[in-house]
Amino acid sequence: MKNKRMPLIELRNVSKIYTQYGTEIVALNNVSLKVLPGEFVSIVGPSGSGKSTLLHCMGLLDRPTKGKVFVEGRDTSKITGKEIATLRGKKIGFVFQNYNLIPRLTVLDNVILPGLIIGKDEAKLTSKALELLEEVGIKHRADHKGVHLSGGEQQRVAIARALINDPIVIIADEPTGALDSESSSEIMELLAKLNKDRKVTIVFVSHDLDIARYGRRNILLKDGKIIKDSKESRLEEILKEASKTSKEVWR
Repeated sequence: MKNKRMPLIELRNVSKIYTQYGTEIVALNNVSLKVLPGEFVSIVGPSGSGKSTLLHCMGLLDRPTKGKVFVEGRDTSKITGKEIATLRGKKIGFVFQNYNLIPRLTVLDNVILPGLIIGKDEAKLTSKALELLEEVGIKHRADHKGVHLSGGEQQRVAIARALINDPIVIIADEPTGALDSESSSEIMELLAKLNKDRKVTIVFVSHDLDIARYGRRNILLKDGKIIKDSKESRLEEILKEASKTSKEVWR
């Protein structure tokens, strides 16, 4: 039997360095962390702190320059790009700020697409997708094109799509960044419910400290390093530390 407390995703001494016009930019600097089953993790930090880069490394969208990323104990530095893509498709669900729905496809087709990519049966996917769309409150729009939906509705579709392959974790990059305050609250309440009821593990980035409060574990990132982690300190302490940074750079 697998150890239930085995990290779903683990970063060990991960650094990510980009080169622009001959200058090295350190986006992540020797970051280590573990994400355990059932966690609801928020990552906050000022603009340029490395939040999105951290998510991209965790979600296998980008490889670190140094260090290693493990998925359910598997060292992803030792597998090929094709194997990485397969592992990502089966194990990780993504929710993006701008939804990333394909406009020419219906809501239903958008949801089943990740399952088709990894070779699952279309009929079974369709049945499951309709159940997911009902769960996120958007089943009545199943036959509509994504472009005809509001931002909040599109994000609900994106959440259903992220769940279609039963991922071990959902990675959400600014999931409310393009939404108004009411829709933002609705989306975060939905994610919180999925985390509680389905035990879905969720890691999300937000520049909004009020949105970050939805997380039950909160990480503050600054200059590519983890400055605080609520497993070791209280949320209010993290928010107090975060608020010291001028609001202008929280984007």
